[in-house]
Amino acid sequence: MEIKNIIFDFGGVLMDWDPRYFFKDYFKDDEKMEYFLENIAQSEWNEQQDKGRSLAEGTDIQVKKFPEWEKELRAYYDNWTVMLKSDIPQNVEILRRLKNTDYQLFGLTNWSEETFPYALENYDFFQIFNGKIVVSGTEKLIKPDPKIWHILMERYSIQAGESVFIDDNPRNIEMAKTLGFTTIKINPDTDLEHELTNLGIKF
Repeated sequence: MEIKNIIFDFGGVLMDWDPRYFFKDYFKDDEKMEYFLENIAQSEWNEQQDKGRSLAEGTDIQVKKFPEWEKELRAYYDNWTVMLKSDIPQNVEILRRLKNTDYQLFGLTNWSEETFPYALENYDFFQIFNGKIVVSGTEKLIKPDPKIWHILMERYSIQAGESVFIDDNPRNIEMAKTLGFTTIKINPDTDLEHELTNLGIKF
């Protein structure tokens, strides 16, 4: 089937986000930082904010569990913009080139509804999607829940078999494959242009 749609995840694909960009200087102790990120402010906790829980509620829940880490936990979302270091230029460049083709471009991201507007305002390339972005925090669903892909498909009348899905998370890639999408798994050394060209995408 001919590919008509290209769907981008954002974090790790177009945006370089990592809490270590803030906490490395905050802790000045890598071992303590890793302990905090693995056991106190772990990714499963952050995902609940991506799923629609408010940042204030998420922070309060974790502070009640780990009162001795209150200062660090409150620093997490207060300094979230520092964690969003930059775009990933080589992949954004591919997106900009795709803008001039006939492919439809979409975003499907696990992202808090409260923090996503900052990225929208500060990185112009998001305008390329013309608003065709499904944000987990708004939908109260996160990848790899298949329902969030169905929202994308139904909202924009697209078919999985005509679509490429690009993500850096192996669980999301596996689910997208199960749903019938062609997939590209992004690693730090992935040449996205090469991967798309191999699928017959023409720039």
